[in-house]
Amino acid sequence: MMSLSIQGVALAIGLLTFFAIVRWMSPYKRRLPPGPTPIPFLGNVFGIKADAPWVSYTKMRETYGDIVYTSALGMDIVVLNSEEVANELLEGRSRIYSDRPYISTRDLFGWEWATPFLRYGERFKTHRRLFHQVFRPEAVLSYRPKQLQKAFEMLSRLFHDPTGYAGHFESFSASVVMSVVYDYDIASHDDVIINAAKRTMDLFLRVATPQKTALFAAFPFLMKLPSWVPGLGLKDAILSKRYVKDMLDMPYDYVIRNRADGDARACMVSDALECYQDTDNRDVVTEIKASAATVYGGAVETTSSSLIVFTLAMMNNPEVQERAQSEIDNIVGFDRLPNFDDLPALPYVGALIREVKRWRPITPLAGPHSNMEDDFYRGYFIPKGATIVPNTWAMAHNPKKYPEPESFCPDRFLNRDGSLNDDAIPWIFGFGRRRCPGREIADASLWCAITCILATFTIKKPAGPAPEIKWVSGLTSYPLPFPCRFVPRKAQDVQGLTRLIQSSLP
Repeated sequence: MMSLSIQGVALAIGLLTFFAIVRWMSPYKRRLPPGPTPIPFLGNVFGIKADAPWVSYTKMRETYGDIVYTSALGMDIVVLNSEEVANELLEGRSRIYSDRPYISTRDLFGWEWATPFLRYGERFKTHRRLFHQVFRPEAVLSYRPKQLQKAFEMLSRLFHDPTGYAGHFESFSASVVMSVVYDYDIASHDDVIINAAKRTMDLFLRVATPQKTALFAAFPFLMKLPSWVPGLGLKDAILSKRYVKDMLDMPYDYVIRNRADGDARACMVSDALECYQDTDNRDVVTEIKASAATVYGGAVETTSSSLIVFTLAMMNNPEVQERAQSEIDNIVGFDRLPNFDDLPALPYVGALIREVKRWRPITPLAGPHSNMEDDFYRGYFIPKGATIVPNTWAMAHNPKKYPEPESFCPDRFLNRDGSLNDDAIPWIFGFGRRRCPGREIADASLWCAITCILATFTIKKPAGPAPEIKWVSGLTSYPLPFPCRFVPRKAQDVQGLTRLIQSSLP
């Protein structure tokens, strides 16, 4: 039996290699975008940094240009290294570039419901309609008082426990999302619903790596092996599906109980149920649960991670921090904290936030697209079903647009008169019909958190040697928590901070 299994694996590898060689020799290959020479079947897997593929793709731009072809285990991969190319294809031709490639780990780990992984079709369009009602402009403005309140609560936690800043950032991000989506207030740091969502996200990001996705896509029979087979994460897949169920059901059931008790207030899930009116329709309930959980999964890590990047930037660039604090002091004064009415009068803070997003983008590679038809672009052939990868890192570190891209310089987003320029870097949130629908809420959360922190604290290096900065790499990239100091500015004691917060509440 073992011999037959080995023979079957050898036969599968042999066939895949044969077809890869045949395809490589076909005439259309000569018209593909330029790129490094691949090894048959294996492609360019040995030429790409596994922990930071965006760096490899950006380096390729020097040789091959803004559109690069690579392959891995039989998959066609087209990397877009510039805003211009990404906009022309993913925005200008969104009719055929709005699909997602097959992601093998999606079903294996129980994430087939998540909006970012959905193929383009009716289910995806249903999610977009649900997002529209909660993210339409008038609704977004109505969430601002909640966001500001959560930011103030974060300041108190920072004052009492500055070393735990990363956890406070995560609590802030989660509390905003849970309030907007489920009208749920987080009870404590060990909140049952939040922990259910967190463990689900942590497990998926740990096991559903791009390398594992490519492996299962090339050899789908591996997903059918017994869970005890080592090295494939199949035991984790069983656990992930159980965690996913809790993440989908627990906060949704909270809203259902509130509606039954007559205590429900406006939020994404409650509004969706009110709109559809048919809570007995299993399909309707499934999509409401899925779209709501997607908002949580997409927002919490990106916002909290951006705040850690901000902390690192301020610690290492005290002159930038001082200039932003001076602007806040001149506009806001010392008797209250900033609010959204101050936003137009704080252009340097706005430029600083743009630079945080550009300097170290949390998603260095935007979510991959896939084309639903064969296409030609600039004379190059892009085969149907290719994986189209927008290289956000390359766009953010384009030296022609952003000189000295490794430097943290908010001035690159200001006009000569000190006003914000037109470079709002919308590509940070993706492209076309796949662009993040919650980007305005995410920006508002980032603005109120950063502005309130700058008004209240000065972020400084720790005493002693400079800390070593380690980075998370995978689907996202951000610094792991590092030693630093949050030194109070306006309020020197807890009573002073409490008075400042109370005088600032809307």
